[in-house]
Amino acid sequence: MLLTRYPQPGKTKTRLIPHLGAEGAAQLQRRMTEHLIRRGLELGRQHRLGFEVHFTGSSLQQIQSWLGHELAYQPQCEGDLGQRLAFAFHQGFTAGRSRLLAIGSDCPAIGDTQVTAAFRLLRQHDLVLGPALDGGYYLIGLRRTIPELFKGISWGSDRVLEETVAIASHLNLSTAFLDPLPDIDRPEDLPIWEKIWAGSGTEVLV
Repeated sequence: MLLTRYPQPGKTKTRLIPHLGAEGAAQLQRRMTEHLIRRGLELGRQHRLGFEVHFTGSSLQQIQSWLGHELAYQPQCEGDLGQRLAFAFHQGFTAGRSRLLAIGSDCPAIGDTQVTAAFRLLRQHDLVLGPALDGGYYLIGLRRTIPELFKGISWGSDRVLEETVAIASHLNLSTAFLDPLPDIDRPEDLPIWEKIWAGSGTEVLV
């Protein structure tokens, strides 16, 4: 499950607007989402994985006009990130999935290594987390609905991972961790994205 926001100028990547401008920040959101969708579709073909885009900030028609009609889409619910993640996992498990991963569009370095490791670890663990270098997480994997993991978290702060791990410990969950990766949220992160984008090519999405 890729959680992303429609790239409307002024509404996305707001911490980068002073550096890139509203249009530039929206273009960054657009390109990082497209990059991760290409990776997600490729991984799905290679490993027989399902792939869904969970969107907010637009209608289904708008998101399809951007990304095409071939993808599976789910609208995010209203609320903070925790409520939207809990809803996405609830939807997935209600639909009969046995293991689910959720990623955001802020970490374009996610690839085969992280996804395959996460699914493998979920065979023996209740929770898998991919730590982001800013104190959050770029990936969360579950094998059942655990809504408590998303409550009382200081979303957007450098305490997200720490608070999530504390809740998991309180719930006696078996937790596994992936290697840390950087999010692209601040001007100093942009060289990381530029390197990834330069190596990805600019082929048509679908």
